[in-house]
Amino acid sequence: MKLFELLKDFSHQIINGSDSIEIANLVYDSRKVQNGDVFVCIKGANRDSHDLIGEVVNAGAKAVIVQNDVGREKFDALADETAGKIRDTAIVKVDATRYALACMSAAYFGYPATRLVTIGVTGTKGKTTTAYMIRAVLEKAGIKTGLIGTVETIIGDEVIPSANTTPESYVVQNYFLKMAEAGCKAVVMEVSSQGLMMDRVAGFTFDYGIFTNLSKDHIGANEHKDFDDYMSCKAKLFKMCKHGIFNIDDPHAEDMMRDATCTIETFAVEKQADLMAKNITLLRKPGVIGIAYDLMGKINMPVEIHIPGRFNVYNTLTAISVCYHFTKDLEMIKRVLEDIRVRGRVEIVEVSDKFTMMIDYAHNAMSLESLLLSLKEYNPKRVVAVFGCGGNRSRDRRFEMGQVSSRLAELTIITSDNPRFEKPEDIVADIVTGVKRENGAYVTILDRKEAIKYAIENGQEGDVIVIAGKGHEDYQEIEGVKYPMDDRQLIKDAKEELGL
Repeated sequence: MKLFELLKDFSHQIINGSDSIEIANLVYDSRKVQNGDVFVCIKGANRDSHDLIGEVVNAGAKAVIVQNDVGREKFDALADETAGKIRDTAIVKVDATRYALACMSAAYFGYPATRLVTIGVTGTKGKTTTAYMIRAVLEKAGIKTGLIGTVETIIGDEVIPSANTTPESYVVQNYFLKMAEAGCKAVVMEVSSQGLMMDRVAGFTFDYGIFTNLSKDHIGANEHKDFDDYMSCKAKLFKMCKHGIFNIDDPHAEDMMRDATCTIETFAVEKQADLMAKNITLLRKPGVIGIAYDLMGKINMPVEIHIPGRFNVYNTLTAISVCYHFTKDLEMIKRVLEDIRVRGRVEIVEVSDKFTMMIDYAHNAMSLESLLLSLKEYNPKRVVAVFGCGGNRSRDRRFEMGQVSSRLAELTIITSDNPRFEKPEDIVADIVTGVKRENGAYVTILDRKEAIKYAIENGQEGDVIVIAGKGHEDYQEIEGVKYPMDDRQLIKDAKEELGL
């Protein structure tokens, strides 16, 4: 492949060498550079690979993509560092190397998104559940569908655990190609604000973009500088898709739609929309708690979900809005949504006939509040919340989650989550500060298994106990190391120790 074939979709300037050279591989990890490769310099939070130009040229890179200036002084220094090899190297200047990487990746893999119907889901909460719902319906309709998300990537029969909600653009395009080659006709993916901010989903146009909701989250030193930045990054999706589907009950829906270049479709519970959920009722059956409603608007039918929480009304509205573009088999859609289960999303774990225990990924104040309010509607004897907060993230999240739990749960059990590079006891102390803003009962137990064991041992008849914050995750991150830890296994170990 010629270098110019990778550069044709974005503006650039050749500042050294030629774009007619043959390229072996597209690389953005300096450790993987081999002879004949083109290397894209990426500026990250902890390292700027522009500092590694000499290293990659010595490793055999024949072209380097940069966004920093490589002036005469820098070029002469690189010439010395590379024994003159840099003089035969193509150096291409671009406005943003992450955007360039996305466009180059699409070209490198042969524009695989054009072989798939691409569905992107963005929002603060609901992305994962909605993505699984959409995939389940499409698969049942005979449309083989890939998935890229927080929990995993699914390519045919291959399942790959996820490191990021939205992977790097090179990985996204590689997955698209593998999906197309595996016979997939569609892909549904969670699109994070970080993914949009870092151009991980640039280089192609989504067929469908979905907005679930928006609240204050992912704001901090290593994430978004403020809420406006977070919101504007989310809104980018709707300049990158053909058809947008919006939850117009959300107070920020108008902001999401304001500069959208796509066609628009809406769903709602409270407002007038293309699809509406009316007559919402709590559903209780032996072994099942869920919710039911009447779907109205361009589709009219009853819907039943065997997952608790009014927020799942919005999730199913989203899924139906999307899937109706693919199939008109309403009975099939109803059956699939009724039986849907998503790992770590209000996932009920069998522990005791006395109480209900569930695992959920709620890891910010909005999602925890929504979850606890939804569970209280079922009139349990008590709601018990077991959670911690991640280290090296906004401290405000800790105060807010503590306050929400103290206000809504009859008992808050504060424990450790992913402390990362902070001391767990410092994080817990911040949560306690929030708890004390209300008058709820609480205990602190740093060891997560012991906290879960305490919740089980002290569970009362009719309780609902929520283990929140980690959901699908099967690790605990401490000082840069991920140690195996899964809430399901912790529950199992606690049961065994209690003789249950």
